[in-house]
Amino acid sequence: MQVVIGRIGKAHGIRGEVTVEVRTDDPEGRFAAEAVLTTDRPERPTLVIERSRPHHGRMLVLFEGIPDRNTAELLRGTLLSVDAGDDPTLEDPDEYYDHQLVGLAAVTVDGVLLGEVSDVVHLPASVLLAISGNGKREVLVPFVASIVPEVDLAGGRVVVDPPPGLIELSTD
Repeated sequence: MQVVIGRIGKAHGIRGEVTVEVRTDDPEGRFAAEAVLTTDRPERPTLVIERSRPHHGRMLVLFEGIPDRNTAELLRGTLLSVDAGDDPTLEDPDEYYDHQLVGLAAVTVDGVLLGEVSDVVHLPASVLLAISGNGKREVLVPFVASIVPEVDLAGGRVVVDPPPGLIELSTD
């Protein structure tokens, strides 16, 4: 099973480095030199890391065969993944892979359907669940225990206890 560990952002500098939005709890290990990453681009199915370093909550990565800024910019938006094996179990019961969350129904603690988790947004300081559907605009919900107290993978839902005003702001 392929698990997304990052998304390539903009080029950094003129020598082919790119920023990478990290989606793993082991960025130094996953983005180590000589690591081979699978991409979502058929014209470039794999990328090999030449070197990487942390930079302001992201990684700066130089891939083999990417010699300059112009070539690096062509990679923008590329998803990077690794093979997690057939059973991608996590040690911490409160950790989830993005693909496990996307598609789950989002309901309030009272059982009111808010919509469906359409994306997991990774920011440098936090993770947000994007919830869309049910006649509302997309709403971004911080993925923290106080606001998302329950994730029921078997039941196909996440329970959301939003602070006052969060959901009402998304009503059409």
